[in-house]
Amino acid sequence: MEKFLVKFNHSQASSSTNVNPSSLIDDLNLDSLEADPGKRVPIAHYNPQIKDEVRKHYIQKGPCQPKMDSYPPTEIGKRMRQFCKIWFEGPYSKWLEYSVEKDSVYCLCCYLFKDDFFHGSTSEFYTKTGFRSWNRALERFRKHVGDVNSIHDKCFNKMLDLSNHHQSIQVVIDKHSQKLKNEYRMRFLRWHGDKHPNVGKVILENAPQNDTLTCPMIQKDIANACAKETLKAIIGDLNGDYFGILVDESKDISHKEQMALVLRFVNKNGEVVERFIGLVHVSDTSACSLKKAIYSLLSVHSLSPSKIRGQGYDGASNMKGEINGLKTLIMKDSPSAYYIHCFAHQLQLTLVAIAKKHLDVEDFFDHVSNVLNVVGGSFKRRDLLRDHQAKKLEQLFESGEVQKGQGLHQERGLQRPGDTRWGSHFKTLDNFIVIFSSASRT
Repeated sequence: MEKFLVKFNHSQASSSTNVNPSSLIDDLNLDSLEADPGKRVPIAHYNPQIKDEVRKHYIQKGPCQPKMDSYPPTEIGKRMRQFCKIWFEGPYSKWLEYSVEKDSVYCLCCYLFKDDFFHGSTSEFYTKTGFRSWNRALERFRKHVGDVNSIHDKCFNKMLDLSNHHQSIQVVIDKHSQKLKNEYRMRFLRWHGDKHPNVGKVILENAPQNDTLTCPMIQKDIANACAKETLKAIIGDLNGDYFGILVDESKDISHKEQMALVLRFVNKNGEVVERFIGLVHVSDTSACSLKKAIYSLLSVHSLSPSKIRGQGYDGASNMKGEINGLKTLIMKDSPSAYYIHCFAHQLQLTLVAIAKKHLDVEDFFDHVSNVLNVVGGSFKRRDLLRDHQAKKLEQLFESGEVQKGQGLHQERGLQRPGDTRWGSHFKTLDNFIVIFSSASRT
């Protein structure tokens, strides 16, 4: 029966939207789902088995409603017209979305449900192409909503049903006795390291087997929920005011380029604070790619780029370039977003430059660099180094000089130090000392 339903859903999706079942998106990565409605993948392109998870994600996030000081003007009937943020309020607040990328509005509920359940019934203005006739916007919004049992009304009700279904866990908890709810709260507090005196009575072996909160998936859900609440508090503390951005990019352990974004602003208590917002993968570190990633991340939290009043980066050309650097591209949109070279990077560069002025230090790091070039420049030498280290570690285990244990004796490499991170020099030297005898043999 389940196979039949999956097959039916696949055929329904492909027939209603002309999507090849073999090209459907099967992998679900909620963090990578696009917030801007003008850049989203059509809901019909997702595998039917994960569509509801995608829908729940967008329903939880709510409609994309970036509140900007001014929106791009468009000439309509010899007059300049533009989107008004007041339209986000009132009867359209729960479904109206605005795309910064396309300067158009969309309907969240119709995007989520129309193609699967009501395909071919209404236009695609509010789901795919976007609507931007600003001179008759309110009239067209009312026409789109229609009467009771209109396509929009049915999609909106389906969105409400799915959001209510998501709250069913809370309904179940409410039916529990007060004693069970108190025990559940204590287990949750224990997960956060709380020192409640009675926690030991309801956790670990004393907890019900179906409510231990030790499942990795449950712990990830709790961590994600905490992250969302933390970000919500940060955005609330910003309170729609002006802010500066601090950006840096680097490769992670899998050699993927990652960009970190930090907001610097004055909070409600009049204090200057810096708050980490997110870490996102970027295809490359060109200025255009970084700008696109920054704007996308700001859009997720309904923050307008026009509110940027400061930029802090390192001194790389893609960051501070006068022609096509990131700071120049952002200042074209926000002339008041002044750039300041990161003081931490300046300090690192100064420290490295001064250290190299000492002849013995410079000579020492030249020798280290030569070893890195010789050993790291050949896959054969790397394999020899790895094999020798494994044999040496096995001998130490047999002699009892070192003990086995989880997380101990991780494989070490000869990573090149970076001039903007003095800590990388320490890590390189620490690894170099440990594997020196093996490196000298290769």
